[in-house]
Formats: sequence, C-alpha cells, structure tokens
Amino acid sequence: MPAAPGFKDHFSAQSAGYARHRPHYPGELFAHLAGLSGRRLAWDCATGNGQAAVALAEYFDRVIATDASRAQIDAAVFHPAVSYRVATAEESGLRENSADLVTVGQALHWFDTERFFAEASRVLVAGGVVAAWCYELCTVSPGCDAAVGRLYADIVGPFWPPERRLTEERYAGIVFPGTELAAPEFDMTARWSVDGMLGYLRTWSACQQYRRKHGDDPVGLIEDELRRAWGASAQTVRWPLTVRVARL
Repeated sequence: MPAAPGFKDHFSAQSAGYARHRPHYPGELFAHLAGLSGRRLAWDCATGNGQAAVALAEYFDRVIATDASRAQIDAAVFHPAVSYRVATAEESGLRENSADLVTVGQALHWFDTERFFAEASRVLVAGGVVAAWCYELCTVSPGCDAAVGRLYADIVGPFWPPERRLTEERYAGIVFPGTELAAPEFDMTARWSVDGMLGYLRTWSACQQYRRKHGDDPVGLIEDELRRAWGASAQTVRWPLTVRVARL
C-alpha cells in the first residue's frame, strides 16, 4: 500500500534514518498519560518509527499506530500489542468510541488540526484524552549549540516547511478541544557520540530538501566545527518537550 493520499511526505525518504537516529521519548511521559485514561486501546497517530506506540504498549492492552507514510510503517519497531496501519490523522479508520487515549508525537503541526480533532473526538470514548507533544532544537554545549544553530537557521533555514513555525511557537497557536489538562515538564535526552548527532541532523526534513536542491549534504558544512566542539567523548543531548493534553 502506498502513502495515504493528500499526505505531505517529508519523511519517507529518510525512514530508515529515523528508525536509527531519532531520540526516544521519556518513559515518564507515557506513564503520566496512561494514568489519565482507561487502558484498553491507545491510538498513536503519525507513529513514524513506532517508538511511542511501543512505549504505550507497556500500559495499554492494545495500541493502533497509524502513519500516512508506508515507508515509515515498514521501518517501525515490532511489538505484539501494536497494530500498524497506513492512514492519515484525519481519516484513521478506527471505530467510533473505541480508544481511551490518542497521542501525537512531533507531528501535530503537519495536520489539518480541525479535522484531526474531529476525528479524535469520534474515535475516543467519552472522557477520553488526546495528547500531543513537540520539541525544537536540542542543547549540548555552547560550541555544539552554535554549530547546530547555524545549520538550523543559516544553512537550511529557507528549506523548513512553513508548518515548522508551530513547533517554534510550542503549539501555542493551536486550540485544543475539550478541557485542557496541566502537564508536568518532560525532557528527552540521549547520550550520543558526535556521529550519532550527525546522523540525527541528517534526518531533518530541511536537510533533505537542501540535498534535493543542491545535490550535497548541508550537515557537512558544519561537521568539522561540530566535531571540534564535541570532542572524543559521548555527550548528553537534551530536548525540552512541550506537552499539550486535553480531555474530550
């Protein structure tokens, strides 16, 4: 099955890179969300490589994980409690009043949010919960952050899709339905070598767009600078998460 129709596909070409190089969300996030709802069925929307779906499977009887990209689904992590499907956020194919929780990790900004929230309301049981989170630039050290910031803004800045602005605003402009719930602060962290960081940077959609236009790797333009600032040892990389949660 190909990607779902109408899908703005920024990620299929680097789906294997996503599976290898994307950081993992903190377990505390999923424990918190599971504590807000029933635990029969969770729908993980725009699942990507399936990392959130697999984490949810530790708390829910079943998880249905959808993504509009067939390539992402094909690269997703297997778990016996997770069912993967190709579907858009706005037309999930899930039964009405079937899910206790709907989650969206680093993807809400790609959706038609009005249609997605209508679909989430249809799919959720009464009192069900929808949660979405995003992150922006990571932090490592002043020297590393300067190199990554130059890549982000100066080199591939013009190649970010306009939807990226919503993550920079931490989803502040998105109106959630229902009753919004306060969420604790969560950080995503990874302990990486410089090569791990370089691999992650190459998964950026703007880097892929730059490569398609210019034919070369934009990450290479900051690689020497980043290696000097990073050093030979592994470093801790930190992404503060913005988490929005609402009960419908």
